[in-house]
Amino acid sequence: QLQLVESGGGLVQPGGSLRLSCAASGITVRNYAIGWFRQAPGKEREGVSEISTSGTNTNYADSVKGRFTISRDNAKKTVYLQMNSLKPEDTAIYYCAAVRGLLRGLSTNGYDYWGQGTQVTVSS
Repeated sequence: QLQLVESGGGLVQPGGSLRLSCAASGITVRNYAIGWFRQAPGKEREGVSEISTSGTNTNYADSVKGRFTISRDNAKKTVYLQMNSLKPEDTAIYYCAAVRGLLRGLSTNGYDYWGQGTQVTVSS
């Protein structure tokens, strides 16, 4: 059974950094594109970044370009989201999601499997 488990969230000051991890089990992870999404209180879930099966192709939301970096280690079945220069508006629950095959253009509807999320709070 496919399972995605996020970790690495927490409280950080503005300008700080966090690295989120998404550990996958129950799938051949190299066959799945992985995305990171977030949902702030009172807002819809939005796409943050996604990475192709091989890691060659990535997409980022405009709001995080130049600050966040997605990467994957298929041997460890783990996808990472390095978040630098964090802002209060980055505060949200962050979810990773998986879909077999190609990237989905950061569409929440395009991903089939979801983790439970990890809280990121950016505050002084």
